[in-house]
Amino acid sequence: MAKALRRTAAFTALAKALMAGARGGPSIGQRLAALPRMMKATARGEYDGGVRVAMMAAATAYVISPIDVIPEAALLIFGLVDDAAMIAWLAGSVLSETERFLAWEKQRDSVLLGKIVP
Repeated sequence: MAKALRRTAAFTALAKALMAGARGGPSIGQRLAALPRMMKATARGEYDGGVRVAMMAAATAYVISPIDVIPEAALLIFGLVDDAAMIAWLAGSVLSETERFLAWEKQRDSVLLGKIVP
């Protein structure tokens, strides 16, 4: 019972940290809202996240795809390990890349575009 309460408290603390933005960083809502903007900016060539965004898209496709490198039906728990590893990598990549994108976006918005006149 005490172990279940500690686990619940840990998940609650994690959820609060993600929603509030850990270490003063962007919240999970800001990060999720930034994903479409990040993909558009990458597609237009404005943001340099091409390879990273493509890898995240491929990882997402792999996780939701019915085709698997290690099928769950044949190997039970071992079949879930590759999906869990991919999800863990994807979550870390999304957190890292959205934080990088939001910093880039903030820096970009503070620069005034114009001509240099000699």
